[in-house]
Amino acid sequence: MNWRKEIPRILLGLLVFLVLYFLPAKDRFLKGVTEGVLLAHWYAKEHVIFCLLPAFFIAGAISVFVSKESVMRYLGPKAPKPLAYGVASVSGTILAVCSCTVLPLFAGIYLNGAGLGPATTFLYSGPAINVLAIVLTARILGFGLGLARALGAILASIVIGLAMAWLFRKEERARVANLTSAPAPPAGRPLWQTVVFMATLVAILIFGTWGHGTGLWERIYQFKWQLLAFSVLLLALELWRFFKVSPFGLVLVALAVTLAEFIFPGHEIPYLVGIVLLSFLLYRTGGEAREWFESSYWLGKQILPLLFVGVLAAGFFLGRPGHEAFIPSRLVAELVGGNGLLANFFAAISGAFMYFATLTEVPILQGLLGAGMGKGPALALLLSGPAVSLPSMLVIRSVLGTKKTAAYVFLVVIISTLCGWSYGAFFGG
Repeated sequence: MNWRKEIPRILLGLLVFLVLYFLPAKDRFLKGVTEGVLLAHWYAKEHVIFCLLPAFFIAGAISVFVSKESVMRYLGPKAPKPLAYGVASVSGTILAVCSCTVLPLFAGIYLNGAGLGPATTFLYSGPAINVLAIVLTARILGFGLGLARALGAILASIVIGLAMAWLFRKEERARVANLTSAPAPPAGRPLWQTVVFMATLVAILIFGTWGHGTGLWERIYQFKWQLLAFSVLLLALELWRFFKVSPFGLVLVALAVTLAEFIFPGHEIPYLVGIVLLSFLLYRTGGEAREWFESSYWLGKQILPLLFVGVLAAGFFLGRPGHEAFIPSRLVAELVGGNGLLANFFAAISGAFMYFATLTEVPILQGLLGAGMGKGPALALLLSGPAVSLPSMLVIRSVLGTKKTAAYVFLVVIISTLCGWSYGAFFGG
C-alpha cells in the first residue's frame, strides 16, 4: 500500500469526522443545511422546467444550426467592436434571463466562435440589463437608483467585455487561429429557416418565463399560456417541415401533454412531459434532429450538476431570499451600512455569491435599505447580484477555465463596487 497517497485521505476523513463529532454552531449549521435543500427545491420547481431546459435546447440549436462563420462575423474577435458589443448587449437585454439561465446560451455562442469579449458582455447583460427589473427598481427603490442601475449595467457589460478581451488577447488569438483553420461545414438549410426556428425557440423561453409586471407587461402576462401554446404549435410545424420529424409522433406528443394536463393540474408537469417525449422523438428521427438533441443533452449534462451544487452551497451559507442561513443576515446588514468603499465592496461580493432569481433582488434590497443599507452598496449589489452567482461561477469555470472565470468575477465585483461607491458619494445623502 502506498501510504503517501493514503495519508491525505486519512487526514480528510479525520477532518470530516471531527466536524461531524463536534458540529460547531449546530443549530446554525442545521439551519444552513435546511436552507440549502429548500433553495435547491425551489430552484428545481421554479427555474429548471421553464427556464433552463428551453435554454439548453436554444444553446444546442446555436451549436448545430448557426454556422461558426455567422457567429464570428457578428460576435467574433475580429468583428467591429461597436457591432459585436452592441449585438451582445442587446441580445442579453431581449432575453432578460437570470444568471443561471443565460449560461447554456453563453456556452453555445462562445463554443461556436464568439469572441471572449462579446461573449462575456452577453453573459453579463442577460441577467443585469433586465428592462422589467430596472423599471421595478425605479418604482420601488426610487427613480435615481433605477436610472443608475440601467446606466451602470450597460456600462459594466461593455467594460467587462473589453477588459476580458484585452486581458486574454494572446489566448484569443490562438483560439481564433484554431477556429479559422477548421474546415468549413457543408451548406445547410436556408438562412430564413434558421432565423424563424431560433426566434420560435426564444419566444418559447420568453413566454414560459414571463412574470407579473405593470402596465403593458401585465396585460401581456394575461395571455402568457396562450402565447406559449401558439409558439409550441409553431415549433411543431417547423420540426415537421424543416427537420422531417414525424407528424404522427408530434400529434402523440400533443395528446400526451393534454392528458398530463388533466392528470396534473397546472402547467409544469405537462411541459416537462412534452420536453421528454419531444427529446425521444428527435433522437428517433435522426439526422439534424438527433444532432440538435445530443448537443442540448451534452450541455445539460455539463451544466446542471454544477448548478445544483452551487445552489445548495449558496442556500447553505446565505439562504433563500428573506430567510436566515449559516451566515447571519444581521451581519450582512451591518457590513453594508453607509456609503464607504468597504461597504460597497462587501455588498458587491455578497451579491456575487448569492443566487437571485429575476426580480427578487428588489424586495430584498427594500428590506436592507430599511435596515440601514446605504444607497451606494444597494447599487453595487444590484449590479453584481443578478449578473453572477456561486452556481454560475462553477459553470463558467467549466467553459472558460479557472483563470478567466476568476478574472470575470473580479471585474464584476470591482466595477460594481466603483459604480456603487461613486453613486453613494454623489447621491447617497
